[in-house]
Amino acid sequence: MATLSPFHTIGSHCLNLGANELSKSAITSCVCKSKVGQSLQRIDVGRKLLPGEVVHNVAQSPRWSLDLRCFAAARVSVEQTEESVTKTSQVDELQKQSTYLFRTETGGQVKVFVCKRSVKYVVDIEVSSLQLSSDDSQLKLSGGLYRSNHDIINQIIDTPFIARSSSELALELEFEAKEVPCYLSFLLKASSGASSSGSEIRSHRKSSFCVPIGLDQGYPAPLGLSFSTDGSMNFAVYSRNAESLVLCLYDDNASEKPALELDLDPYVNRTGNIWHASIEGAWTFVSYGYRCKGNRDTFHAEHVLLDPYAKIIGSSIPNHHESGLLPKHLGRLCKEPAFDWSGDLSPNIPLEQLLVYRLNVMQFTKDKSSKLPADVAGTFSGVTEKVQHLKDLGINAVLLEPILTFSEQKGPYFPCHFFSPANLYGPSNGSVSAINSMKGMVKNLHANGIEVFLEVVFTHTAEGGALQGLDDLSYYHKNSVEDLEARNALNCNYPVVQQFILDSLRHWVTEFHIDGFCFINASCLLRGVHGERLSRPPLVEAIAFEPVLSMTKIVADCWDPYDKMPKEIRFPHWKKWAEMNTKFCSDIRNFLRGQGALSSLATRLCGSGDIFSDGRGPAFSFNFIARNFGLPLVDLVSYSNAELASEVSWNCGEEGPTINTAVLERRLKQIRNFLFVLYISLGIPVLNMGDECGHSSSGSPSCGSRKHLDWNTMTTGFGIQTTKFISFLISLRKSRSDLLQKRNFLKEENIEWHGSNRSPPGWEDPSCKFLAMRLKADKAEGQLSSEASQLKGDLFIAFNAADRAETIILPPPPEGMAWRQLVDTALPYPGFFSTDGKPICEQMMGLVVYKMKSRSCILFEACTDGS
Repeated sequence: MATLSPFHTIGSHCLNLGANELSKSAITSCVCKSKVGQSLQRIDVGRKLLPGEVVHNVAQSPRWSLDLRCFAAARVSVEQTEESVTKTSQVDELQKQSTYLFRTETGGQVKVFVCKRSVKYVVDIEVSSLQLSSDDSQLKLSGGLYRSNHDIINQIIDTPFIARSSSELALELEFEAKEVPCYLSFLLKASSGASSSGSEIRSHRKSSFCVPIGLDQGYPAPLGLSFSTDGSMNFAVYSRNAESLVLCLYDDNASEKPALELDLDPYVNRTGNIWHASIEGAWTFVSYGYRCKGNRDTFHAEHVLLDPYAKIIGSSIPNHHESGLLPKHLGRLCKEPAFDWSGDLSPNIPLEQLLVYRLNVMQFTKDKSSKLPADVAGTFSGVTEKVQHLKDLGINAVLLEPILTFSEQKGPYFPCHFFSPANLYGPSNGSVSAINSMKGMVKNLHANGIEVFLEVVFTHTAEGGALQGLDDLSYYHKNSVEDLEARNALNCNYPVVQQFILDSLRHWVTEFHIDGFCFINASCLLRGVHGERLSRPPLVEAIAFEPVLSMTKIVADCWDPYDKMPKEIRFPHWKKWAEMNTKFCSDIRNFLRGQGALSSLATRLCGSGDIFSDGRGPAFSFNFIARNFGLPLVDLVSYSNAELASEVSWNCGEEGPTINTAVLERRLKQIRNFLFVLYISLGIPVLNMGDECGHSSSGSPSCGSRKHLDWNTMTTGFGIQTTKFISFLISLRKSRSDLLQKRNFLKEENIEWHGSNRSPPGWEDPSCKFLAMRLKADKAEGQLSSEASQLKGDLFIAFNAADRAETIILPPPPEGMAWRQLVDTALPYPGFFSTDGKPICEQMMGLVVYKMKSRSCILFEACTDGS
């Protein structure tokens, strides 16, 4: 025995307007095309069905099984079920029942109950409190079954009601399961016995009564596709300005046209600005999309749109490009694949200890030189196979270039979708395989102590992106800033878009265990609803304090994919946001080519206090020398023509490839210098894929010019020594974390600055190109053991960007210690650093003077005799 839940009362299904409960029902003008195989017949209609109308004068079809019976007097009414205890079978039946309540234009009430009994659908209709004239002796139901104005089912109903009491009439209709989903649209006809004609009674909205059969009204949350415990599928999508919305269902992934279209009723299938519906899971449809109707300037009903919350999406429709329409993706009607996350644990590495490697999933292993199977190369699984390379370098975090579904024409920085990885990164180029492959990659990297960050683009979409066409006035900047409208710029701080972005981020953290995000074009996250600049943008603040994201790293990158240039702004941070430091990149490039000021170099070495001393610290500075756009590291020292002025590069004497030994040696030194400065500076070093082995784009700064990584270059002399040098620098950084991996800035007393001949540096003198610094170890932090041999000494570091050698005088080492040389980028391999990645043990007793060659960097460490 069980009591009916209040959830199944009339009040839970209807909108309360004043003293009357009203069903949100009315027939709408709709679009639907059905295949013949659906056991539905088409009929010719001379004109489209208008809202609130039914079709008249159409002959009944014997194909349809229609059972009209008197409403059973013993039936338990809805009012009674709220208070009484029913049998289990009755409860099970009512649990599948949908209830709709209408008010007529004459003041009466119409209740409609729709439920499924075995393999049939039953519609019970009750009419009460209806005021009829004395001449009207009979009440009839007149109507038909519809899906849309392109799909009108050949079934007309014209039957009288049966009186259950003096004030209540009832009627029951029964339909075969194969005849649904559809809508029953009807009106009431009051007539006298002598005449078949009579007055028509409609709803209080002057429209026909309309209820869905086999298509439940569904629920407004969660957005996207969801599955109930009974197997039914719920669809929910946001569109504030759409006048009507059509659910398109496909039974074949290769089909361009849907097998079934269902027009959602704005009164039944809409709550606020959310359109929703539910259908049984027994249907054989495999994918879905939406058509939106409204103002022709903003809505295009001929386009089938992807659900922006779809978790599994299919590839673009075949031949869709040839039809002249934009690429079309569809949501898949299936649950997300289960994945075994047991044993997975994020490394949760402190921010200041991160060592990041940026890579492109496709380009990382797609080349044949990776020696991976064809279905693994260029996928997430390919990254998993090469995890040992990352470990050999000493990397503990990977930053993946955008992996979301993107425009094939414009590239990964122009996304089409935000809730699933691109299918091309899966072993079989399928959505499910891409999801499983990515989750497997994340779990494997975590097991090897490596965190996973994603580059994400939430400021614009590709043409025909997942949000375009659903409600452009809500999702995009329209009629505000012309430049933003032309860029398909998302209105990020509009509440609905803000919630959409937060939902996407939460999805990647909870479903894929992502450890951090780098927000591309982050400056546009600061724009308000009307395009204005905000000092406290709601989205940026919401991301900083979102509980699910509390343990993730969030990084702002102000590079603009349209301008191909970074923008320097003051980014609001709430002590949570880190930033990609473009000033570090430009200042270090400028100094090493002999044109920068010493003050700029010192600022970058010490953690960019001009940017991060506002309550954060050097750990919030993500430093880089080269990245996926612009010139890679080897090209940075090989090309510097007039077209590359913005790259701040220097070709070391000759443009492009050369056999000039002097130029080649100079380039080799410069590459070592760049890497040395990157890892010796306070902040988070970000190494770009391929810079460890001389990966080149032949002087092109375009992101699209990057080639697949050639793994054969790892075994060349340059690749071997550069990879070992990076590994050595990372080991040094870890062993001297007291000075090189600090979350806070160094104290003034811990740094000494020196110019030439131990004179004060010429900070702003453009002719001064030498700078030395002594980092003093804090004894309280440096003493890891009571034994003196474990004491960590000072570091002496010098940088010479001049074309001439510099004779330097080392300061006296701490008492009981002596200087030893760890790095001199001018020396030949393997002597310029320790070949096995450990500090050179040779003592340089009594060393006072050291001759430093041109365009080189050196590092000395003070150590005790026994260390």
